[in-house]
Amino acid sequence: MLTLPLLLAGPLQAWGSASRFARRSTENAPTKSGVIGLLAAALGRDRTADLTDLVALRFGVRVDQPGTRVRDYQTAHHMVTGASMPVSERFYLSDAVFVAAVEGDPELIGRLHDAVRAPAFLPYLGRRSCPPSRPVDLGGPVAEPLETVLRDQPWQASGWYQRRRGWREGSKIALTTLLDAEPGDQRADSLRDLPLSFDPRHRRYGLRAVSSDSVDVPNPQTRRTTAPDHDPFSAFGDR
Repeated sequence: MLTLPLLLAGPLQAWGSASRFARRSTENAPTKSGVIGLLAAALGRDRTADLTDLVALRFGVRVDQPGTRVRDYQTAHHMVTGASMPVSERFYLSDAVFVAAVEGDPELIGRLHDAVRAPAFLPYLGRRSCPPSRPVDLGGPVAEPLETVLRDQPWQASGWYQRRRGWREGSKIALTTLLDAEPGDQRADSLRDLPLSFDPRHRRYGLRAVSSDSVDVPNPQTRRTTAPDHDPFSAFGDR
């Protein structure tokens, strides 16, 4: 098995799993359906294409920078009649950064890496209005399990966020991870986030079991706690 790490960073992201009618919400981290959609688009697949091979990939995400939830609204008119449509609420994550990863068959993972580097359709972070601010490619496939890849990737948060949080922490930063749960995991949560079809005439999603944990990654902003190796007052002489 190979694992492909992905960097999901942008001014706005929106990862809905339970949007209904005029309220379009977002989860606090990228969903499997959203990332599978990004990968399918990169491969150039039509919305009616079979998703079986992509759904079988094991999925996980690490929260490097949680961002801030923001609310917007949108107006629209009916394309045929011109009648005003109901105002809809839209929720986004602002200034968030995530490391996502998919684990699976080496041949498929290799094709996905090629597609991410040269996508057939440009990637977006949950909605078309949410382009990434950094390359999605995070260095290519790794011959390690999903958990190991999420643990070993350097902290990808923005510099300002690392400085704000990192100086208060020790040599390690604890980051939340959300992974496809192992069968029989009684602590897992259920999320309607398993894409069965992206066909716009009948989108279908199944339940997915999600396991929450955390990993410790090196903190590049560790505050100096040891004494200096010289006397900072020596230039003033004896007093």
